[in-house]
Amino acid sequence: MKYYIIDAFTNRLFAGNPAAVCLLQEPLADEVMASIAREMNLSETAFVLWENDAWRLRWFTPTVEVPLCGHGTLATARALREAGIVTDGEVYFRSLSGDLAARYQEDQIELDFPSLPPTPAPVPEAVLDALRINTAPSWSGVNDHDYWLLDLGSAAAVRALTPDRAATMAIDLPGIIVTGAGDAPYDFTSRFFAPADGIFEDPVTGSAHAALAPYWSNVLGKTDFLAFQASSRGGILKVRLAGDRVLIAGETVVVATGDLRIP
Repeated sequence: MKYYIIDAFTNRLFAGNPAAVCLLQEPLADEVMASIAREMNLSETAFVLWENDAWRLRWFTPTVEVPLCGHGTLATARALREAGIVTDGEVYFRSLSGDLAARYQEDQIELDFPSLPPTPAPVPEAVLDALRINTAPSWSGVNDHDYWLLDLGSAAAVRALTPDRAATMAIDLPGIIVTGAGDAPYDFTSRFFAPADGIFEDPVTGSAHAALAPYWSNVLGKTDFLAFQASSRGGILKVRLAGDRVLIAGETVVVATGDLRIP
């Protein structure tokens, strides 16, 4: 089976968020895909298979299957074009989060994701303690994917966080987004933690921006954003809120490709 390793939301090697993409010729058992994801040991391994009239796309961390993954979808679209299976235009995916699309735009690929706005709610104290946040966020809320969003006010506050790794990983939540107003040229900055999915800090998270876009649209009164995810690898995303959809664009770099032996 052909596979690719692709850095997403970056234009340089060893930055952004790496994903493995496996191009399936036939269905694989869930336990085999889970084993491959553990072997790859990246935040996400994507599995894509042509079924009838669309591509079936699934994403696995080394510990669980997840319902939505932005960088894995971006990497999959690049892998399909790299393999010569899809050229220009659009490619459509069926996923646990419904129908998704990716559009090829010169050096970038644009994802068409559902908007997942958070609603106001007091953040659990365990989250504040684990992230070592001593001052109450200016805003907190949670969306339908159980992603918590905390506005810390500034990019400096987001970058300065030094979470307690063990305490964070003990929290049974799939997503914790910390955000703040961005330093120019960025409209906002974020970081993302996914303890329930076995990921301490995710380098660049497309699905988080499905919550960040509607939040920052309300704050800034605009719909188009340039966003930066301030992990150690870093990532840049062009984000646009379009009604009940969020369009997330970024660049990709192919790191490796090869043939994977499967049972």
